[in-house]
Amino acid sequence: MNTSSSNAPRASSNSSVMTFPRINASDSGAMRAMRPALIIAMIALLAACASPYRPGPAPAPAPTSPGPADSAPAAASRRPGDAGALPPALQRGKSRWVAVRWAELPGFEDDALHEAWNAWLKSCERPGPTFAPLCGDVRRLSIAAAEEQRSWMVTRLQPYRVETLQGSADGLLTSYYEPVLKASRQASGGYEVPLYRAPVALGGRKPWFSRQEIDTLPEARAALQGREIAWVADPIEAMSLHIQGSGRLQITEADGSQRVIRVAYAASNEQPFRSVVQWLQEQGEGRMVAPWVTSTKLWAARNPQRVQQLLWSNPRYTFFQEQPLSDFDAAFGPKGAQGVALTAGRSIAVDPGSIPYGTPVWLTSRGGAATLQKLVLAQDTGSAIVGGVRADYFAGTGAQAGEFAARVNQPLQLWVLWPK
Repeated sequence: MNTSSSNAPRASSNSSVMTFPRINASDSGAMRAMRPALIIAMIALLAACASPYRPGPAPAPAPTSPGPADSAPAAASRRPGDAGALPPALQRGKSRWVAVRWAELPGFEDDALHEAWNAWLKSCERPGPTFAPLCGDVRRLSIAAAEEQRSWMVTRLQPYRVETLQGSADGLLTSYYEPVLKASRQASGGYEVPLYRAPVALGGRKPWFSRQEIDTLPEARAALQGREIAWVADPIEAMSLHIQGSGRLQITEADGSQRVIRVAYAASNEQPFRSVVQWLQEQGEGRMVAPWVTSTKLWAARNPQRVQQLLWSNPRYTFFQEQPLSDFDAAFGPKGAQGVALTAGRSIAVDPGSIPYGTPVWLTSRGGAATLQKLVLAQDTGSAIVGGVRADYFAGTGAQAGEFAARVNQPLQLWVLWPK
């Protein structure tokens, strides 16, 4: 804080000179009558002056408007390491970053940082050049107390508020999850919806065949012959898996044994994505109740003759790769676009044109689904995750995570935490 402009009272402002009224000669009689009382008053005054001076609380400074890049509380509330001039704003592709004080980050003093540290350790498995020099400290601090982690962050990182190029800090938060589906290695017993590996000749045609063409054209079907990973029973659940991009299969093998595997995103046909919920609304079905998979399955049960039309309304198609799932792997989500496993509640998908992969980000969002104020890591992306202030929050694995994810559609603010 610049003390030269402080509103605290200066020493000279508390100084004053005490004066007494002049006594005229004509008032001498009155003066003699008042003399005893005056002597007593003077003695009391001298006793008061002999007491030590104890100043009262200084008046609060007059409120001032924050500067364009510093809307933090007063410097007295700042942590060590959060002082000095702020760096200039940065333009990062699709967004503008504005430097702020750490005190601007809502809830920073209260977050359970050890939960986010697991995600940070994952990012350090494949760090970019900007964050690689910090990974030694990140690993060392993985068993440190939250206060030590917090102090290190303040010392080494500079928060920047993420804004659109038009200057708005308000964005949109949605959420995604990892579905768990029952599946079979063979197309039998009601399991008739295939999940495919990418065709060998996928790169020879851009975009590749649409969802409807994959189901109907002999050329497309021939290209996918023998590329089946497994079959699932419900086409709506299969669509959900395509949209989420990865999931787990409780699979029955050809010999009757059962195990859990993961199918992860491998590629897409590069057709545009279209929401089936939006299509239903355009058909006059009204607002669908979350989670959309449940409400869409109920609609499909009432309209079996229109299910194929519903599925074909989204031309985008996802191809998968099978991955083994160890007990350790099962504790984390699938790998995101950064190439590291996602952490439930601590990983987000972003537009890499706004925020680079591996960046620690402070996220705050208030809405009907949740109030979130926490440290997260930018570790994934998605075809619908576009814009300067945009994030998709990884909720975890299974039905409960899916129900939460379906409800999240709420305002968002982001701060990137960039090395000083």
